[in-house]
Amino acid sequence: METEQEWFDVVDEQDRVIRKAPREEVHQKKLLHRAAHIWVFNTAGELLIHRRAAGKEEEPLKLTSSACGHLSAGESYRQAAERELYEELGLQAELKYWHKIPAGPEIGYEHTALFSCLCDDTPNPDKREIISYEFTSLNELKRRVESNPGEYTNPFRLFFRWYLQTISELDG
Repeated sequence: METEQEWFDVVDEQDRVIRKAPREEVHQKKLLHRAAHIWVFNTAGELLIHRRAAGKEEEPLKLTSSACGHLSAGESYRQAAERELYEELGLQAELKYWHKIPAGPEIGYEHTALFSCLCDDTPNPDKREIISYEFTSLNELKRRVESNPGEYTNPFRLFFRWYLQTISELDG
């Protein structure tokens, strides 16, 4: 059985859609496209992170956001975030938009939006995407990211740095 080709919106530096193209072409030619990341917090204030499967194209076996993935052609960031949260973790929750980082080579040429949610439901991870997951405190995560940054994906590290700066600005 042949798998259906995934199509992405190809975008410009300002994240405006230029055209549509198959996933393979977008990645081979390093065309700008879109992705969404979701951070799931539990009521204890811990963040769910996961280890990417070995077969992932970008940054396999690294730790990353609770869920993440590409936007399909015509899909909004929020629609993709809701879909990825359900596909990767079997969770549904009210998402809050937090931040967007512009596309560049360090994050796979993807304009990437970050959403967050609060959810105490037990995740049911897709084993094709996720090897393992854990909830961790932000203090412990900060210590771990600082001591071993290469263990985490580039987009996750950028979002985490933004988060820590934003929180310190709010506290300061």
